[in-house]
Amino acid sequence: MKESREQGDSTLIGSILWDSSWPGFANEDERRLLFGYLEDRFGIRANIFADFDLFGRRKSWWLLRKTVGVSLPVSLKVTQVGLKAFDKVGNYLKPATRMMQLFGHHATKGVCQISEGDFERLLRGEPLKVESTMEDGFVILLLGEHVLGMGLLLQGMITSRIKKSEAQRMANK
Repeated sequence: MKESREQGDSTLIGSILWDSSWPGFANEDERRLLFGYLEDRFGIRANIFADFDLFGRRKSWWLLRKTVGVSLPVSLKVTQVGLKAFDKVGNYLKPATRMMQLFGHHATKGVCQISEGDFERLLRGEPLKVESTMEDGFVILLLGEHVLGMGLLLQGMITSRIKKSEAQRMANK
């Protein structure tokens, strides 16, 4: 390898061997599972994600818009790629807040409309009691037309799964 000594020169590096802890392309079974979950739970059609690659590592997945003619930087050590999409949390798949803020408007079910008072209670860490026929699991929290993020419905109670810093940012708008 040649080391650069002048401004503007590049340092040549060798390829880095792939590490299994780095994100890799999700296989078709994972795509069907994850996007099938969005369709079953929230009514968000899987074909909405046809233009996205899905990457996974351990219990997390990311979306990256497909690009023509651009190869992935396989020689770089990548720890995450694109938009965080899902995490496996206990027995549940949790869609990421930012992903749902972008795609949640496609939801036809699994949505919980909350009031500003409800949002304030969630900000204080208080659960919301709701009358719902939905199965336990994650729900989309909606304030008016604005998708806030995710809540977890367990036995008629919803708790916020929005990071406190994100919720505070939304509350200060």
